[in-house]
Amino acid sequence: MSRVQLALNVNDIDEAVSFYTKLFGTEPAKRRPGYANFAIIQPPLKLVLLENPGQGGTLNHLGVEVDSTDAVDAEQARLAEAEDQKLRALADLDNLRKRCAAQVERAEADTRSQVARQWLPVVDNLERALEHAAADPRTIVEGIQAVRQQALGVLVSLGFPRRDDTGATFDPARHEAVAAAYDPRVPPGTVVQVVRPGYGTPDRQLRPAQVVVAKAD
Repeated sequence: MSRVQLALNVNDIDEAVSFYTKLFGTEPAKRRPGYANFAIIQPPLKLVLLENPGQGGTLNHLGVEVDSTDAVDAEQARLAEAEDQKLRALADLDNLRKRCAAQVERAEADTRSQVARQWLPVVDNLERALEHAAADPRTIVEGIQAVRQQALGVLVSLGFPRRDDTGATFDPARHEAVAAAYDPRVPPGTVVQVVRPGYGTPDRQLRPAQVVVAKAD
């Protein structure tokens, strides 16, 4: 049977023995000058009293008594195994974190590459337009308009179409008011002019539109 061993320093061994004998209702199991111990059955406790004048009431030592060292060895082995499992789990968690970070980094790099690849034709057409800078101005304008449409098409493919918000009701989630103007043709709060267009959908907005909003007279 295992039990707790509690050793206390006492100023006077005789007074301490008398006190604990009355407290526990039993005599000391062992007694010699300056020393006594009580064997308490319930709770399992071995109370040791050591006479050390001037240190009374302090703890001398605390431990656990066992029938054999087999139980202690078993507990130490169990604790060692638990510590090993903890270290393995921490190592696995760290490896998982590193793998996830590497996967996220690769995914972000792939996304950037895909987006950049879609813009390459736009850059190619701009360079062709610059090569014909000395051509008919109307031809140059048509070429730039074509490149612009191609760029808007890339934004659409990425999920960010250009919005035409003229005539829409002002929405602070999609619009940024830069001015207000009276317009008798529309009710107050209507977008009457788009200064800078917005891109995206209600769920995925790239940027809000800068607009002029109708105000009351």
